[in-house]
Formats: sequence, C-alpha cells, structure tokens
Amino acid sequence: MSVIDKLACSLGRRDEVPNQELARDLAARKDKKGIREIAENLWNKDKNIQADCIKVLYEVGCIEPKLIADYTGDFVKCLKSRNNRLVWGGMTALAEVAKVNPDAVFKHLDEIKKAKETGSVITVDNAISTLAYTAAANDKYNKVIFPYLLQHLSSCRPREVPQHSERTLPAVNSSNKTDFVKTLEKRLEDLSGSGLARLKKVIKQAANR
Repeated sequence: MSVIDKLACSLGRRDEVPNQELARDLAARKDKKGIREIAENLWNKDKNIQADCIKVLYEVGCIEPKLIADYTGDFVKCLKSRNNRLVWGGMTALAEVAKVNPDAVFKHLDEIKKAKETGSVITVDNAISTLAYTAAANDKYNKVIFPYLLQHLSSCRPREVPQHSERTLPAVNSSNKTDFVKTLEKRLEDLSGSGLARLKKVIKQAANR
C-alpha cells in the first residue's frame, strides 16, 4: 500500500487526523522511503494531495526535524507556489528544518524574506520562527538576521508584536538582548490586556539571558 493511499484526501476525509497519524507513523519508523514519496507528491497535479503531503511533512518535522531536512529545497520551492497551502506549509516545514540544519536554510534567506513580505498571516508567523532558529545557530547568521527581526518587531501591527517577539526569542542572546528589549519596550504603549502581559513576559525572559 502506497503512503499516498493513507492521505486524508485518498481516504475521502476532510479532517487532518489521517495525515497526522501518517506523520507519526513515518517518524516513529524513520521511514525515509515513505517520506521521500510524500515529498515527491508535493508536485502532484491534485492540489488536495499537495496539501496533504505538505501537512504530513511538517508534522513529521515537528516530531523529528532531521527526517525532512533533505527537502529544504522543496520547501523553498513551495514558497513560490500559487497554492497558498504550499506556501505557508513550506514555511512551517522550514521553521523545523532551521532547528537542525540552519546552514541549508540560511542559503535561502532572500526567498524566505520575500515570502514573508508577501505571504499570509501563517506564512509570516512561521517565517519569523524560521529566521529566529537560523539566527540562533551562530554569530555570523545572527548579525545578518537579527537586525531584520528587530525592524519587523518595531514596525509590525500591534496585535502581532506579542507572538512575533515570542517567536524571535530563540535568536536572543547576551550580546543582542539589550537591543531586543529596547525595541519591545517601545511597543508597550501599543498594547493592553493579555497582549501587554505577554510582551512584558518576553521582555523579562530576554533580560535574563
């Protein structure tokens, strides 16, 4: 039985449970052949198969990022797709890859930034995570990426600030935390309620690094 037969759309299902179960199974068995077949079908003519395949891949990545790291090029290609499901799904997968192979992700910085500037809310959210995990890898990457993240935090919509500052935290270290905190403190007046509380918590976490 092909792994494609286990996708939600192949089973006539509209929920994501079959895809999640397939991802858990592939990750548990470290089934590289099955994962390769899923990756190859990102470009299937059926958009439902495309959507289910990217879902399976980033779910595998959430469990074991190394199992999808070889498909970084495919995920970057997804960023240029007309199928928005592939765009934000590809960015979600890249956020996982960045944890284990930041070198591969750093090579595609321009494509990631471009997708962030033009993408949906979910694409932007995961782009921040992708950039933050890549920046966390070493000083070289941090010096290139962190100023870009700070610029985003200083200019994004107020409602985005708490979550995006949380997503940026992996890239915060002892040498850049002061700039990070200053940037967030300037946004405090834009927030209230739970958003303000979340931002204050991030500032406190950053100050202790």
